[in-house]
Amino acid sequence: MAEEKTFPMTLEGKEKLQAELEELKTNKRAEVIKRIKIARSFGDLSENSEYESAKDEQSFVEGRIKELDHMINYAEIIDSDAIAKNEVAVGKSVTFQEDDDEPETYQIVGAAEADPFEGKISNESPIAKGLIGHKLGEEVTIDTPAGEMSVKIVDVK
Repeated sequence: MAEEKTFPMTLEGKEKLQAELEELKTNKRAEVIKRIKIARSFGDLSENSEYESAKDEQSFVEGRIKELDHMINYAEIIDSDAIAKNEVAVGKSVTFQEDDDEPETYQIVGAAEADPFEGKISNESPIAKGLIGHKLGEEVTIDTPAGEMSVKIVDVK
């Protein structure tokens, strides 16, 4: 049997996924079932847009539940404290600077909890891949879809 893919993530990220899963199972699932029952009461299902919409939402909710269950079951909690304090790794925040641009800070997290708007980038992203394993003060060349970028790591937390 093939080995299952693990999902590296922080403990905080796993807890967030568990909360989303609980919300979907306890509240959202019941809401969708109620919408389906109401839509069925409108009669002919062949031309019932409310019914179709509710069934589509049910499919999405059940798919997300399955996806979250899988990610949680195969979560690999990253202990960034076990890695040298000055080394970039999953779970740590890194600040880097490209030439004379303003420094940028991101927390490197597993793909399941990535949210660029919150400053969390996936360990599978080109920038994270280019920085992981490097240390504070190092100059690193990162291959990105837009081309190479040279940065200096100015802080690791």
